[in-house]
Amino acid sequence: MSEAVGAAEFAFELGWKLRGLETVLAGGGWRRGGMGLSVRVQRDGDGGSWTAVGDDGERRETRSADTADEATALVHEAFGLTAWRPLPPPPPGWQRFTLIHCPVGDWPGFGDARYDRLKARPPQGCAVEELGGYFALRCERPGVRLLDAVAETCREIRGEYGVLMTDLGIEKLWEWSADGTDGWGAEIVGQLLLMAAERGPKLGYDVEDLVRFLRTAVG
Repeated sequence: MSEAVGAAEFAFELGWKLRGLETVLAGGGWRRGGMGLSVRVQRDGDGGSWTAVGDDGERRETRSADTADEATALVHEAFGLTAWRPLPPPPPGWQRFTLIHCPVGDWPGFGDARYDRLKARPPQGCAVEELGGYFALRCERPGVRLLDAVAETCREIRGEYGVLMTDLGIEKLWEWSADGTDGWGAEIVGQLLLMAAERGPKLGYDVEDLVRFLRTAVG
């Protein structure tokens, strides 16, 4: 995805992808907030609540909650800042993801006419957004696994609107998280597959060539 994606959008995506990884913070650490605010969060005891301590250089506020995110949010609010809270997980059998049209060698822009019908009638469960100047859809769709939901949504968009979505919003493809079929790691795999699906045909490889490559390479 382009470096043009704004810092606020990146923070939203990062917070989404790091849901459920609070244990990484068990040793405590400082989180930077707005207006010079620093927030330190750590777990109380062996699996108890989380305590966040905020300090803006003039005063200090302490708040506790069941999660690190909520404790941090309460501290931000104590300083009069807008708090970020993660979305609740989707219902069982549903997946949440972001699709972006970021074609290689092209930069159509959010206002491109090819998106007019998609904007007027996006796929069910998807909402249109502009991310860094690109056309994007934030989706909550049915699917046993993440890639199932992504593939079906892409198929629908390609078939009805003629647009091949190429991006799941992953900035650093070399990063990794072994967090199961529906987590950040799955989004990275999905991004790589979407990129291959778009770029392979530009080089003369059709979809069957790509499938055969995977089957042959893994034995």
